[in-house]
Amino acid sequence: MRLKYSWVFAFVLAGCQTTQPQNQIPETNTSSNGSKEVINTVSVKTPEVEQPTPIATPQQQQDVWQRIAMQLDMPIPEHSKVDYYRTWYLKHPNHLKTVSKRAEPFLYLITERIEQRGLPLELALLPIVESSFDAFAYSHGSAAGLWQFVPGTGKMYGLEQNFWYDGRRDVSAATDAALDYLTHLNNRFDGNWNHAIAAYNSGGGRVSRAIRKNVELGKPTDFFSLSLPKETSGYVPKLLALADIVANQQHYGIEIPSIANKPVVAVVDPKEQLDLAIAASYAGISVKKLQSLNPAYNQWATAPDGQHQLLLPIESVDTFNAKASENRGKGMKVVRYKVKSGDSLSVIARRYNTTSNVIRSANQLNNSTIRVGQHLLIPTSTKDDSAYTLSAANRLAKTQSTSRGQIKLTHKVKRGDSLWSIARANKVSHKSLAKWNGMGPRDTLSIGQELVIWKNASEGAIIRTVFYKVRSGDTISGIATKFKVRSNDIVKWNSLNKSKYLQPGQKLKLYVDVTKVSV
Repeated sequence: MRLKYSWVFAFVLAGCQTTQPQNQIPETNTSSNGSKEVINTVSVKTPEVEQPTPIATPQQQQDVWQRIAMQLDMPIPEHSKVDYYRTWYLKHPNHLKTVSKRAEPFLYLITERIEQRGLPLELALLPIVESSFDAFAYSHGSAAGLWQFVPGTGKMYGLEQNFWYDGRRDVSAATDAALDYLTHLNNRFDGNWNHAIAAYNSGGGRVSRAIRKNVELGKPTDFFSLSLPKETSGYVPKLLALADIVANQQHYGIEIPSIANKPVVAVVDPKEQLDLAIAASYAGISVKKLQSLNPAYNQWATAPDGQHQLLLPIESVDTFNAKASENRGKGMKVVRYKVKSGDSLSVIARRYNTTSNVIRSANQLNNSTIRVGQHLLIPTSTKDDSAYTLSAANRLAKTQSTSRGQIKLTHKVKRGDSLWSIARANKVSHKSLAKWNGMGPRDTLSIGQELVIWKNASEGAIIRTVFYKVRSGDTISGIATKFKVRSNDIVKWNSLNKSKYLQPGQKLKLYVDVTKVSV
């Protein structure tokens, strides 16, 4: 009925508009002598036609989250797992606040690239599920970066990984690689995005096997009917729950801090290796800020033979390009080093936090042979290591120094060691050992690598660090008995060689329970 009456009203209104003049016109009457006299004046008002308020497009929104929300269209099923994760996010609003802060430099870039490919905007939320938008994230499965690429898949999609650079943490390159991979998976699963996203988590083969199994059993093959690993079975519901919350913030009474819907960063390519401190000075920003936008660079400089590109704040791009062009070839500090007895290229490289290949290249050496007294040019950093706060070494040091127990031990990796064997010898979990040292449980060790091991004292113990000065006649077993500790622990705490004797004056570090012994 509403439509019928609206039509009649429109018809009457249209008729009025055609029979009534739009301006103020006097009514007239003709007199007997043929003259016209004015009788009265009728004022006719032109009806105002309301113009519909234009609806802003997603791209015209002020907030990137709203831009994404307007384009979310994957169905949200009524399912217990979706309910579970929706409830979790709603009960932990600070998590989404943290995520939004981390995403601020990158979300616009990611959204633009997804739109350019015509892919679902739900994919812009995947870095929340994968890494909580932590560009430095490194998982138990040796996956790195916002998009959590494992080494093999990263290489398959063109992400280089070496001493200087890990493309899995390059936000720009890894975003392109992730979208390439997701597009491939979507094609493999005939346009079923739930299957493709599940495969991004656990691999296409596993999802394909789960589908085949259900077909053989006559069961449905939708995502929620498949038998998949626990992590994967929660992966898609977590994404769908997030999409529901982002699309319906007001309904759920939650506010995700807004992110300006405009470019924040841009890619520059100076086409030469740059010390990150020099690059930061060109851009007029701090080294830490530069590293936070470019987490792919492990060391103090970009890679010698590439990659060289950097993400910079949009307002710094022109200044950077001008200074980089003006100072072409001056982006690295080079020192002159005189080879000493006992030196090798690898020893010198470690001293200057570089690689043997870089030294060979800088000095046009055909091999690694060097001689005492020879002078070498060594590209090195302009600042102290501590200035490059977010380098791989500094991040590892911070991870290893984070307290995880009452006693901190160190272990230098020897030939034949593995995370599992070291963990077993120290009665700790190999997964914990990996986490304490910024590694994945399946990562390999290198000889000479230093690991930290955290242990807790027994209940009721009060542990104090004691430095004991070895006296003539002391033995490890004698010291152990005196302080009521184990001989093996003294060896581990001090990285001792059991076959060598203690020397008078030698200092030992002991972790002593003062409730058992007076010190």
